[in-house]
Amino acid sequence: MKKNILLFAMAASLLTTSCSDFLDVQPEGNATTDQYFMNDQQAIDAVDALYERFHQEALYGRELFWEQGGACDVVWGRTRSYNTLATLEYTGDEEPLRTTFETLYRVMARSNWVIDQLLDKKGRTTLSEVESRSLGEAYFTRAWSHFLIAYRYGVDEQGVPFVRYEDFENGYDNSIPPQRESVMENYRLIIEDLDNAMTYLPRFEEYDENNRGRAHDAAAVAFKVKVNAYWATWDASKWQEVISLVNELETTYGRDLAGSLDEFFSSDFKNYWNAEYLWSIPGNGGSQGGGSEFPGVSLENGGWGLYNGWGQNKPSYDIYEEMLKDGEGNDRLVRSILEYGQEFQFFGETRRYYSSSDLEVGFQFNKYMDPFKHQDPTQNGYVNTNGNWPTVRLNFPIIRFAEMLLFRAEAYLMTNQAQLATNDINRIRLRSNLTPLDHTATMADLYHERRCELAFEFTDHLFDLKRWHRSDNAEIKALAAAELNAHPRVRHYEDRMDPDGVPTIIPYQDYLNKATYDDHLMVFPYPSIEITNSNGQLIQNPGY
Repeated sequence: MKKNILLFAMAASLLTTSCSDFLDVQPEGNATTDQYFMNDQQAIDAVDALYERFHQEALYGRELFWEQGGACDVVWGRTRSYNTLATLEYTGDEEPLRTTFETLYRVMARSNWVIDQLLDKKGRTTLSEVESRSLGEAYFTRAWSHFLIAYRYGVDEQGVPFVRYEDFENGYDNSIPPQRESVMENYRLIIEDLDNAMTYLPRFEEYDENNRGRAHDAAAVAFKVKVNAYWATWDASKWQEVISLVNELETTYGRDLAGSLDEFFSSDFKNYWNAEYLWSIPGNGGSQGGGSEFPGVSLENGGWGLYNGWGQNKPSYDIYEEMLKDGEGNDRLVRSILEYGQEFQFFGETRRYYSSSDLEVGFQFNKYMDPFKHQDPTQNGYVNTNGNWPTVRLNFPIIRFAEMLLFRAEAYLMTNQAQLATNDINRIRLRSNLTPLDHTATMADLYHERRCELAFEFTDHLFDLKRWHRSDNAEIKALAAAELNAHPRVRHYEDRMDPDGVPTIIPYQDYLNKATYDDHLMVFPYPSIEITNSNGQLIQNPGY
């Protein structure tokens, strides 16, 4: 792997303070690293540059989502040049994950540097309150970026490269990071970083309005839940950790479900920091464009002539059919998916949905559409005026409490406590006015709830299927295998401009040939350039 190079991007300040000074983190340029961390502002700038990479297109703006084409819930509204991601024949050298891989290691390098510098300063003097918080934030971003690499590339017999600068007595010597023996070692190191982060991070409630959106201790606990759930693929004892940590989120941190999905995906600032919030990329819309561009990426290409939507990811008929099991027109379905003829608000007008552009699908994501409902949303600060960076006013979720309940439900099922799993699943169903389960929950119920509740979010449904495929539970393994080996379906209309058209169901017409799934595909192959640059120290994943 390449040596970690410090490329330090500064964060821009927000020109409006209607929500949070933290929302805009566009890079301004490079800064010298000589005599850094001389004051609080330098610590703030250093950490804001860490967050900035996550907000960009290479990660949570768009690129991480392309891999979801390998499951059956999401199809691509426009043809891509890397269909191997969806056909399960990815070589590691195609875009976009090659760039994603490099970006995440740069975040780790930057986080390493901030941690090393602040620990060095802490050894010489007392850190200020801001510097102490910044140290916690750097531990948090190092854990976050490390985790995104670890589970995508690490297996039980072979982990991913990782190094901590602070472990070098005389400073990091720029050697190639060692490949860890097992992904379980990576998970252990990630948990250590999250625990270290919690030593320095404040409670979310301690942040003033201008700093909401920064890392906080409940967010670190939420990531620990997810790390342990993924670790349980290889060590079932970790399910008990999942249960304990979700209990802690409820009792110590007061997390709960928001009143409705409408509230959670609201464009109203007053709804941003509800009880369900754990970790997000907060966006303010407006001319500065803070946040993730994904709401514009998933909007109809051309936005019916009103806005530069990109139309690049869309729901399949398969996920629509799965949601329909809870009843036609149910709250979660309507809030998640736009289908032909469905009314919605767009630029202050009531419209009926249809799609006239690119590959035919018949659906669109609806979760992120609230900012577009307003009259003149670009002029009124709800949607970025720059359609080439289509961010919106939305607290874009990365982890929310509903996912934590579903992890706990899964842990209960895996530890023979199915009735407790039933309670957690029914809490989610009742929030969306769905009929509660009238039986003790099964893994099939967990599969349905996780698939439907978290649809079109960056929770990684594809990896859920991959880890379930390795499960000892025959029921969930069979469900995962069925979806991993299926080709998604869509709706076809004779007249695509007619909202009242009667569709036929057809196979999605792009990337028609899909490889048969086997467990070596649980992780991606390393880019060949990284193998070459490592001088033999990075070993390709088994099966590739």
